[in-house]
Amino acid sequence: MRETRADTVQAVVLAVLLHLMLFGLMIVGLWWTREPQSISAAGSPVEAELVDANALSAAMRQTLSERPEPVLPLPEPEPEPEPEPAAPPPQPEPEPRPQDAPVPPQPTPQESIPEPDTVDQDEVVAEPTPNPAEEEARLQEEKRRQEQIDLTERQRQEEAEQKRRRAEQQAERERKLAEIRREREKAERERELLEQRARQLAEARAAADAATGSASPPPGNQGDDAGLRARYAAALTQAIRAKWTRPETVPLGARCTLVIRQLPGGEVMSAEVGSPCSYDEQGRRSIEAAVLKAQPLPYAGFEKVFARELRLNFVAQD
Repeated sequence: MRETRADTVQAVVLAVLLHLMLFGLMIVGLWWTREPQSISAAGSPVEAELVDANALSAAMRQTLSERPEPVLPLPEPEPEPEPEPAAPPPQPEPEPRPQDAPVPPQPTPQESIPEPDTVDQDEVVAEPTPNPAEEEARLQEEKRRQEQIDLTERQRQEEAEQKRRRAEQQAERERKLAEIRREREKAERERELLEQRARQLAEARAAADAATGSASPPPGNQGDDAGLRARYAAALTQAIRAKWTRPETVPLGARCTLVIRQLPGGEVMSAEVGSPCSYDEQGRRSIEAAVLKAQPLPYAGFEKVFARELRLNFVAQD
């Protein structure tokens, strides 16, 4: 539908009428809400404006809804209690008045006090007054002297104990040495006795051979010279003993049979322990090693009694 000029004029007229009606309503409202004549009062006037809450904007209504709660007035403090009145100071007691003595006065004066004895006073004054510091120093000095005496006594006892222990150790060493010397002398006597018996046996056999008129044995391994054989056995024993260190498990004087296989000249082929033998395993191994160390065994001068295999009775000695 196309708008005409008449329509435009009509719309303008209606708009003007509407504005006039609104203006008239505003005048009526102002007259209706006009305040009465104010009464003058002392002080600054209080002005207030009434505003419709619905006419406010949304932001203003939000601000009014978030306003803080009114602050309540603080309660008045309770009055402090009044201090109690202080107790009055004690009143001074009245001085006692002199009264008449119930006892009548003495008719005679009292006896005079004798003067103090000057001798006793001098004795009392002459005694020194004990001084705590000097007394403490004296006690400390006595204590120090007693400690020094105790220390000296302890040192003397310790020295005496050390001397006693040293004397006991020396006596023990001397006892052991004496025992070793006795064992050696005993073994030496046994060896000399054996040699003597061997010589006696050889001499007895030589005498018997001379008595029967038998010829002397042929030289070599078949000979039977007892004296030379005894010396040969002693020389073998001495050579083996020089290379042997006696174990502690083998006692002095213990006997053991040695079976030695050798070549002319004293070279040892083998050495082993035979029976009987009182040595333990360590002693047996040590005596076998000593035979091997002692080679070449004695040979020169003992050719007549030399044997490729011989049995030697060995006696343990140091």
